[in-house]
Amino acid sequence: MVQLEEWRPQFEAIGLKVAGMTYDDLEVLTAFHAERELGYPLLADENAKHAIAFNVLNENYKPGDFAYGIPHPGVLHITPDGVIAAKIAVPGYRRRPPMEAVFEMVSVGSEG
Repeated sequence: MVQLEEWRPQFEAIGLKVAGMTYDDLEVLTAFHAERELGYPLLADENAKHAIAFNVLNENYKPGDFAYGIPHPGVLHITPDGVIAAKIAVPGYRRRPPMEAVFEMVSVGSEG
């Protein structure tokens, strides 16, 4: 999330808006957002609804587990009409896709 904030100006320079989504509850999200002074919205994925829909749910945790709802770290490029133009998801939860690769992926067709 912090790394995305560092890259946000570059995404915005090519006309893209960014948002983050996590399985954390709203209280945690609100505190983190304020503490880190993020310039983009954080969304709560209640009951892993979006992680399941986008096929990025970490299957190591089952419903009822304390960590159920954790997605594989990743980035979705969703067009204004709701089409997933690109997706990068890294198995596990410790590694993140390199922002250079994410920026290159979403830059295709975004500049102009």
